[in-house]
Amino acid sequence: MKREPLRDAWTTILVPLPLILGLVLLLSLNTGGGEEKTFLDSPLESWIKLFLGYMAAAAEIAAALVIGFAILGGISAYLHKFLVRSKANLNSIDAIRLQLGRGLTLGLEFTVASDILRTAVAPTRQDILNLGSIVLLRTLLNYFLEQEIRQGEDRRTAERELGEQS
Repeated sequence: MKREPLRDAWTTILVPLPLILGLVLLLSLNTGGGEEKTFLDSPLESWIKLFLGYMAAAAEIAAALVIGFAILGGISAYLHKFLVRSKANLNSIDAIRLQLGRGLTLGLEFTVASDILRTAVAPTRQDILNLGSIVLLRTLLNYFLEQEIRQGEDRRTAERELGEQS
């Protein structure tokens, strides 16, 4: 199944456009005024907030570990490809980029989960606006990373098919 390049170009432009406009709207609504006070309704709510705070911290640690290991793996794979020079190794830089992109995408998902957990119990209007802005921004980053990964995988598949035909 061949893709139509013109349709793909329009899709690439039109899909992130509502996300960007939503981010601009949320940032313009972000007043940054005085702090709204929230009062705890029950003692259970304070325990839930404490538990969710620990869960959010765990998600942030997981994001840092995933991104850190992806970076270290990418650096080590690149150094290996660089030190052992051959034509096949120089063409496999895309594989390293794809691996790093997948790690970054997973790390972004963990950070979004962390932000959602932090505002799960009794959020203020400002907390919701901040969360919306952060989630939209990270969703945009994730979208463009996914596009890059998909294009890289398509290139690799095409290269393999050409290699098998030769």
